[in-house]
Amino acid sequence: MDDNIRREMLALLPRLRRFAFGLTGSIDEGDDLVQATCERAIRHIGTWQPGTRLDSWMYRIARNTYLNELRARRVRADHLKSVDREELTRVDGARAMEAHLTFAAVRDFIGRLPEEQRSIIMLVCVEGLAYREVAEILDLPIGTVTSRLARARIALKDFADSGEGEGP
Repeated sequence: MDDNIRREMLALLPRLRRFAFGLTGSIDEGDDLVQATCERAIRHIGTWQPGTRLDSWMYRIARNTYLNELRARRVRADHLKSVDREELTRVDGARAMEAHLTFAAVRDFIGRLPEEQRSIIMLVCVEGLAYREVAEILDLPIGTVTSRLARARIALKDFADSGEGEGP
C-alpha cells in the first residue's frame, strides 16, 4: 500500500472512530468497527479508485460493516450490550453528572432513531459533512438525505421538548 494512502487513512482514524461510536453507541464496539473497517479497506484497497475521496469510501465500509453486524445480531438474537457500571459512577459533581446524563439521554435517543436517520445525523451533525458528501457515501439521492435528516432533527426536537432527556 502506498505511503500517502497509509498517511491519509491514519489521519482519518479520529473522524472514523467518532462516526463508529455514534453508530454503535459504545466506545468498545466503535473501536471494533473501526478496526474491521480498516482491515477491509486495507484488504480491498485495490477497489478504491485513486482520485476519489478515501474518507467517503471508508465511511461507506464502516456503515456497511455496521449494518452487516446488526443483521447478524438479529439472527443470533444477541443484541444486548453490557453496561460498564464503573464508568457510569466515575463522574463527580452535580454539573458533570447533569452533563453526563444529558449526553447519555441524547446518545440513547439517537440510538433509537432508525439506522437510516442515525447514519445521516452522525455524518452531517457530528462529522460536519455536506449533504452531497453524505449522499455519495450512503449512495442516496440528496433529497433523501435532506428528508431523513429533517425527520431526525424533528424527532430530536420532540425528544428534547418532551423532557425525556432531563435528569432526575
